[in-house]
Amino acid sequence: MSTMRDDIRRGLSDIWPAAVAAAPIGLLFGAVAASKGLSPLEILLMSATVFAGGAQFAAVELWATPAPVAAIVFSTLLINARHVLMGASLAPKLEGFSRWQKFIGLYYMADENWALAEKRARTHRLTPAYWFAMVIPFVAGWLVNSTLGATIGAVLGDPKRLGADFAFTALFIALVAAFWKGRVTFWTVVAAGLASAVTYRLAGPPWHVAAGALCGLLAAWLAAATEMRPATQEVEA
Repeated sequence: MSTMRDDIRRGLSDIWPAAVAAAPIGLLFGAVAASKGLSPLEILLMSATVFAGGAQFAAVELWATPAPVAAIVFSTLLINARHVLMGASLAPKLEGFSRWQKFIGLYYMADENWALAEKRARTHRLTPAYWFAMVIPFVAGWLVNSTLGATIGAVLGDPKRLGADFAFTALFIALVAAFWKGRVTFWTVVAAGLASAVTYRLAGPPWHVAAGALCGLLAAWLAAATEMRPATQEVEA
């Protein structure tokens, strides 16, 4: 049985690659937001209260004077709709959390710490020590880097020339590989990837996020159902 110190050490060890990958993205967001007229303080407050990279990028891309509030709200709501599914899958594994620990912890849930928590839950009980050891440095890094990007954005240039924009993609490829369960995972990834790519080409963002999530969920359900059917037939026979 792991101790609190073990859980903290493991949480920090698991999250640091994601935090490093998020650094150039945070810097880029801060620079883009500053170019739209937001001050470093406004960017810090936005990162602290919203804490959703994709939604924040969508919001600043739509930013204008006067701000199109309805369009910004709808786009960010659609992009973050996946958090409903993520929270639903993680909630049963948070039995040892108090109400406030759940509320604060899930408020700052990101794709990375969700995936790492799901992976951890396969072999160990999730504890507040592990969860917050991941969340606190990840959130702090995003706040620091987005604010820093707003301050020195002009000096950064385009991070794509260094390949920094691929950091999150590489990280998620590694996370998917860790979750691999054969045919079910294969069809889930294929369906989500194709649906997202086609929707992105036909309708553009943010619709591709919802399309990929829904098609991946449907493919996972169908693949799991067909995999269970032969076993059920054998039992009945």
